[in-house]
Amino acid sequence: MKNELYQSCTLCPRECHADRLSGKKGACGENSVLRVGRAALHMWEEPCISGTRGSGTVFFSGCSLGCIFCQNRELSYGGLGKEISEERLAEIFLELQEKGAANINLVTGEHFVPGILEGLTLAKEQGLTLPVVYNSSGYEKPETIRLLKGSVDIWLPDFKYWDDELGLRFSGVPDYRERAMKAIDEMVCQTGACVFDEEGYLRKGVVVRHLLLPGHVKNSREVLRYLHDTYGNRIYISIMSQYTPLSKDLPFEELNRKVTRREYERLLDYALELGIENGFFQEGEAAKESFIPDFNGEGV
Repeated sequence: MKNELYQSCTLCPRECHADRLSGKKGACGENSVLRVGRAALHMWEEPCISGTRGSGTVFFSGCSLGCIFCQNRELSYGGLGKEISEERLAEIFLELQEKGAANINLVTGEHFVPGILEGLTLAKEQGLTLPVVYNSSGYEKPETIRLLKGSVDIWLPDFKYWDDELGLRFSGVPDYRERAMKAIDEMVCQTGACVFDEEGYLRKGVVVRHLLLPGHVKNSREVLRYLHDTYGNRIYISIMSQYTPLSKDLPFEELNRKVTRREYERLLDYALELGIENGFFQEGEAAKESFIPDFNGEGV
């Protein structure tokens, strides 16, 4: 199955049909060989995921979406990362478990799903018992998500854009909203309502992240409205203010600044008006480069 899925790749909605198995790079910028930039305990996820123990995050190279404002751009499309085997990936999962991780957190791995599945299978055969988190852009295919059924416990997708024009301008895709809606629906169908353990860690369920972009409160309001109207308290919604302009020369003027406190407060007020109860919000100064991991190959 692995060879077939990489040979004419349609794992992501771009469906580039690249023969990644032969070494060609797909729309994600990667061939079929796993590449990872960092594997370590991460303390800056939502409280129910990182907690005090930390989330065992594995940051994969490449990305199927490629947002112009990506804070992980060095890894997503900057060429960073070390090639590893599926056997080494399994070892990494077990090493993170030994370090006390609360879970295994797969960051931007949709284009490596076949290899990830192999690594998870090997690790579970060798004693991996932690919940598995799938941390993604939300630009996914339900068919690919279904491949992960039974292997992923917690889904942590973004829902970036309600306005497809923003998706086209900032991420180069014309159909982000529809893709995210279908992907998240499949995730919720697989896990159902959120389940927590006695320590407050999420063991099963869906947390949808939404990053407020400067100048685009209206887009964010529509995302929150849809998620709450559709799923209510079956999911958690993480409302993020941490947008960080890493460059001052992005081609869209509004993206060259941080989100203002007033913009974020307006969005939080709207969330309260909607009646959102299961949610997370960010306090203090979240838009800092210090929140961005150093992709130096740690743990790989």
